Parts: sequence; C-alpha cells; structure tokens
Amino acid sequence: MPHEGSMLVRHFHEHHRNTRPYWHYHPELELVYVKGGSGKRHIGSHLSYFNDGELILIGSNLPHQGFTNRLSGNESETVVQMLPNFLGEGFFQIPEMKGIQALFERSKKGLAFSENDKKLVGPKIEALIEKDKFEQILGLISILRDLSLSKDYKILNADGFLMVTNPQDNDRLNQVLNHIKENFTDVISLGEICDLVSMTEPSFCRYFKRVTTKTFTQFLNEYRLVHASKLLSEKQISITEVCFESGFSNYSHFVNQFKSFTGKNPSAYRKDIQKIL
Repeated sequence: MPHEGSMLVRHFHEHHRNTRPYWHYHPELELVYVKGGSGKRHIGSHLSYFNDGELILIGSNLPHQGFTNRLSGNESETVVQMLPNFLGEGFFQIPEMKGIQALFERSKKGLAFSENDKKLVGPKIEALIEKDKFEQILGLISILRDLSLSKDYKILNADGFLMVTNPQDNDRLNQVLNHIKENFTDVISLGEICDLVSMTEPSFCRYFKRVTTKTFTQFLNEYRLVHASKLLSEKQISITEVCFESGFSNYSHFVNQFKSFTGKNPSAYRKDIQKIL
C-alpha cells in the first residue's frame, strides 16, 4: 500500500471511474461502498449480482475484481484499504477490539452487508474522504464496530479460495494470475507457468498449493467456471459456445465440472440467473 498513513481512502464519481484490474488480490482488507447502481461481485470463486448499491468487506489476499464500470449506473464508489494490523501488532487483540478482530476473520470469505447497513454505514464511509488522517482512523474504527455488530450479512466465498501468502509472494503470484487472466481460453501447460516464474514443476506445485490451497489445475478450472457463469448470465449464446469460450475443450467435461462447482447444470443456472435479473 504505497502511500503515507495507515489506511487509504479513495472516492470515485461518475466522471472519475475506478480502474482497478479485472482480477487481483492484495494483503490489505478492502471496504467498498457503492452508492446506487447495479453490478457484479466476483469474489474468489463466487459470482453474483447486486442492485441499488453495495457495501462489501473483502479480507486479505482474497482475489476479486472491481465492482463498477461505466454501465453500472452508480452515483459514486468509495474504497477504504487497510492492513489487518494497520494500528499496530496486537491492537485488535485487546478485549475492546475482539469484535472487530472477529469481523476481520469473517471477511476472509468476503462479506456483503444489508440495506440497513448500507444506509447506516455508507454515509460514514463517504464522510472519511473529507477528514484528516487522524479523524479517518477514528471514523474507520467506528465504522468497523458498526459492521462487527451487524447480523445481517451474506458470506460470499464460503467454499472458495483465498491466498495464503507472504509479501514476497505477491509479484510471483500476480504474474501467474495475470497469465491466467490473459490466456485462460487457451491451453495453459504447467511447464509454461513454471518457465514464467522460473521454478521447477515440483517446486511450483508445492508453492501454488501452499498459497492457494488448490492445485494449479483446480485453480485454473475454477477461474474458467466463474467466467462461464458470467457468460451464461450476460450473453445469449449457446452453452456449447460458453464451454469453448471459457477454455474447455470437452463439452461433457464442462457440464460435469460446472454442475460440481455450482450445484446446477449450465441451462438451469442460466434460468435461475435470468429470474433474479
């Protein structure tokens, strides 16, 4: 987090859009308030939609994409980033902060908060942008306390993945993520990934399983399946086309993988999404 201070607050409006990478991760927790509009949530292996704004807390090293674009129709977006220990080692271990520490633990799976929480906390998040650094810290602690007391939230990435990383892993793993992002519709061999990060195959397999808790093949297939979910909800193309545009070469294998991943076959998933939208 290359900036002065313990936390970073950014505000984006309709003429100044958030241009974060499509899919990325970082060690900072990220609190996002989207005022109005609609959009997609892509958190780990979770894909869903929101309407009338969004209030979401994303834990450390949980891959995600930006939530708004020029089609979202939102009035503004405010993003707050802070490391889990942004107030010093042990600060959130004191009895008065145990609720916030528990919130940070829950946020590792991604949390989407209710309409009531948006109305209560959203304006407080927006107000941070006008405060000085000291007042921002006090305001953020108050916001985190409000969220820690909320019982009305949705866990987004319940059975998905997060990165168990050290700071020195970031560049290497982001190289892998970006290579997947750019090439997932093609065949990606383990060998080319190992060449990319200058590791032997055994070393890379151990490393990747440690930081993602998944094999490279599992991770790649889940990325493709999340993309397939996106295509099924956004494009009126055949399921066969979805299969191949998501990087799968065998239709039966794709259908089986998709059902195992989402609990539904692709056609049933599309029908359910259309009802929601």
